[in-house]
Amino acid sequence: MAATGVLGRPPGEVLVMGAGTIGCYIGGSLAAAGVPVSFVGRPRVLRGLAEHGLALSDLEGAAHRLPAATLRLSEQVPAGATPSLVLLCVKSGATAEAAAELAFALPAGTTVLSFQNGISNSAAAAQAGPTLSVLPGMVPYNVAEIAPGAFHRGTAGRLAAQDDAALRPWLPVFERAGVPLDLHADLLPVQWGKLLLNLNNPVNALSGLPLRDELLQRGFRRCFAALIDEALAVLGHAGIAPAQVAAVPAQRLSTVLRLPDWLFRIVAARMLRIDAKARSSMADDLALGRRTEIDALSGEVVRLARDHDLEAPRNARISALLEDWPREPRPWTARQLQDALGL
Repeated sequence: MAATGVLGRPPGEVLVMGAGTIGCYIGGSLAAAGVPVSFVGRPRVLRGLAEHGLALSDLEGAAHRLPAATLRLSEQVPAGATPSLVLLCVKSGATAEAAAELAFALPAGTTVLSFQNGISNSAAAAQAGPTLSVLPGMVPYNVAEIAPGAFHRGTAGRLAAQDDAALRPWLPVFERAGVPLDLHADLLPVQWGKLLLNLNNPVNALSGLPLRDELLQRGFRRCFAALIDEALAVLGHAGIAPAQVAAVPAQRLSTVLRLPDWLFRIVAARMLRIDAKARSSMADDLALGRRTEIDALSGEVVRLARDHDLEAPRNARISALLEDWPREPRPWTARQLQDALGL
């Protein structure tokens, strides 16, 4: 990560709306590079930051620590704030409320970049905060909270966003801060490409295993592959071609996932470049008793299917399993999950 002062003068201040795993990692990386960053988040996360500071690490071995005294922390958008860029990182269910708060507190036209799961959050934010300039974005990597105030990026990738003049001055800032950002004329294929990968989140959450351990079991991979195949069929009817976000094209990914374990380890070596600390954010949500974002993942597939007079029964089924999980919280075996999905 870049050291403070390397960037020179940044284009302005950043406000992180939703200081969770993604917000703390990206915002913290920018802050470590000398960008003025304010963090708005839940009391639990803010307490950890206030007591321990902000520690960042990644699978390449980089590490950085920001002392608690240097952090700008708040449970609400600070009065009089005029950030040049807002990173919207709240969970999908909090999108409308967060956007409305931003629109009330910030000047009209403030650029808001949605770094959230799913497809529809930026549109929901724009509807709830019509005075804001909301842009869709995509986060390709996994970040886990490994201790209070400590956040670890366990996989690789580059951030993506809809191309807009307001974001272009920020590109060298993000690059030198170690969180490079690419702009796309049409982000929708990229969003769907990432969503296909995120269909492993419910599988991982129900397994109770770290990501790498789950992916090394063929039974769980078969569940992941079935969800991808169903989504690809729906996307084909909708005329949407998902971008390649993983090491292999989406159309080949399900075939790779179904390989025997010994062969999968060889063919998918890049995919398995995940450290032992990595887990899905959905698994964190289950562990903390929070509502998951399954509606922004498998729910998107189900809604797109209905829009085209189709069904997506396996994505609907795994959505139901996540909704029902708090009634009987337990890890699922690969065989149990395959049976539940009709595999």
